[in-house]
Amino acid sequence: QVQLVESGGGLVQAGGSLRLSCAASGSIFRPNTMGWYRQAPGNERELVARIFSGGSTNYADSVKGRFTISRDNAQNTVYLQMNSLKPEDTAVYYCNLALLLTKNEYWGQGTQVTVSS
Repeated sequence: QVQLVESGGGLVQAGGSLRLSCAASGSIFRPNTMGWYRQAPGNERELVARIFSGGSTNYADSVKGRFTISRDNAQNTVYLQMNSLKPEDTAVYYCNLALLLTKNEYWGQGTQVTVSS
């Protein structure tokens, strides 16, 4: 059983910063990806950023240059440093773990990020 526990969401003014964390526990096999998705009201869930267990990263175009994803493999923890936040970044952010060999996928409970203008 895999569990993902997120922390770090909140309310921030435009231009501010937040750091999200997600700790995974359970049977976590490599190779895998850990990442962040977000869903705003009325929108579909979208990829924000993900990082492979080997270190490669992918970012949505809308966050490139502002967000940085990193991970601690020893702690099975992924971080998302969000700088220069914009009101359009407001959404519920979900942590995701994808096991690439078994195709199993796990989600966190979501954390709200609200950016005021």
